[in-house]
Amino acid sequence: MPEFAPLAEVVRSGFVEGIHVGHAVIVDPDGTVVASWGDPQAVILPRSANKPAQASAMIRAGLDLPPRLRALSTSSHSGESMHLAGALEILSAAGVPVEALRTPPDFPLDPVERDAWIVQGRTPEPIAMNCSGKHAAMLATAAGNGWPLDDYRRVDHPLQQAIIAEVSALSGEPVSVVGVDGCGAPVLGLTVAGLARSLSACVQAESGSPSAQVVEAMRAWPMMVGGTRRDVSRLMEGLPGLVVKDGAEGVFVAALPDGRAIAIKALDGSERARLVVLVDLLERLGVVGEVLDDNRTLTLLGGGQPVGCVRSALE
Repeated sequence: MPEFAPLAEVVRSGFVEGIHVGHAVIVDPDGTVVASWGDPQAVILPRSANKPAQASAMIRAGLDLPPRLRALSTSSHSGESMHLAGALEILSAAGVPVEALRTPPDFPLDPVERDAWIVQGRTPEPIAMNCSGKHAAMLATAAGNGWPLDDYRRVDHPLQQAIIAEVSALSGEPVSVVGVDGCGAPVLGLTVAGLARSLSACVQAESGSPSAQVVEAMRAWPMMVGGTRRDVSRLMEGLPGLVVKDGAEGVFVAALPDGRAIAIKALDGSERARLVVLVDLLERLGVVGEVLDDNRTLTLLGGGQPVGCVRSALE
């Protein structure tokens, strides 16, 4: 296993009761690693943090969506009405039936939306799965190119081959591992540094290019990327110009308008670790904002009262 470093510590009543470990990296606009914790060359599965690059590949292959739906194509959405309606709109415009979706049936990701769904007596549906925006865009891209729809998730499908090429080009490295993501589509392994370079390349892309269209849409429609109660959306809304994408199992990637970028992987898959570490790294890069102040530490409760916190442990 590659060498890892402490990322965040869990402090209760003054006692450190837990440590989240993993990898973190900062790259310059030219892709040079300027700071790292753990191993910047450790290969990880970025999970949904690859979605901006996937969306760029689909636009390059001819996908034409308005910015609102373009942002949704990068999302791991909360399952709010705007997200579900948007995914259906993508499919309808492409003439693709909702039954073509190959996302596994699921409840909405957001707990509030999930509870409301259950109260209504609804069961898991493919459209509610948090990757349905991406999958709707994949189907629309396939339909627009005359590619088969029934096997669009297969790694040898023309769509997935185009995505592999785009991810490799943006990250500046070959895709070293191909697995199956939670949604059933291929998940493409990159180094931690490669993930940071990928989003850095997107924010520096020439105006009007596929990658530039992706980041412009994410900035303009942050709530479509996550949801009203999601840290990824709050960060972009509170820090205009910042582009952020979360991924399952403790992954976060972020890029500033000048091309400096951050990638984080918590090896235990912790979401709370990745958030406080991202805030720490953004502040080290000179970023300021109320949203960072609010998330510098995460409060731990004991008996309903604050007794500790989760905080960055980066040296």
